[in-house]
Amino acid sequence: MARMALDQAYPGISFRPKSRNWWARLMRWPAECIHLENGPAWMATFIPDTLYLRGKAAPRRNPARPEVSLCLDCLGTLLEPELVAYHGRVIAFEPDGESFTQYFFVAREDFAAAGLRSEVAAAVDKRIENFSGECAECGVPATWLWISRREVSSLDQTERIEESPGALYCAKHGAAKLREALGKIDEANLFYVNAPYGNSGAYLWI
Repeated sequence: MARMALDQAYPGISFRPKSRNWWARLMRWPAECIHLENGPAWMATFIPDTLYLRGKAAPRRNPARPEVSLCLDCLGTLLEPELVAYHGRVIAFEPDGESFTQYFFVAREDFAAAGLRSEVAAAVDKRIENFSGECAECGVPATWLWISRREVSSLDQTERIEESPGALYCAKHGAAKLREALGKIDEANLFYVNAPYGNSGAYLWI
């Protein structure tokens, strides 16, 4: 699988020189944005074009953009435009900021391969298929359903997934809601965040 060059994949993001030298490449360490120089409390590994199916990498774009480590602001700078440009339907579950280590998108067709329990996959799939209405912020047709931690605190709660009202947003305001939610988390060390792909799916956390 071919990979894009770092500067081509992420124009406008400044990376620490030490994370781009020959030793870092030899050790296969991801490049780090310049803001991680002093070890901030918020960091995420952004692997935009790769899905992990039961631990095995499954690229969803060729060439794939390389894995990078980012602060919260740089993650938002890269991820939010991807979310706004995505035309599919999205169910987004607010993560548990005290315990989550991954926040990732899985398309409907990959629910089973990604390891979702069949009843969870069925509940999420049902919500993707059936939600409708207008964006709570601007009134255009909604393509996002945001489900808060208050409504669903665990993906084991299949009945709540099916019945929680959630909040409807367009892609622009859904992306803003996700970025706002991540920004309210004081500390995080996320091993995996990706970008949406396919025709519809869900942002999940573990």
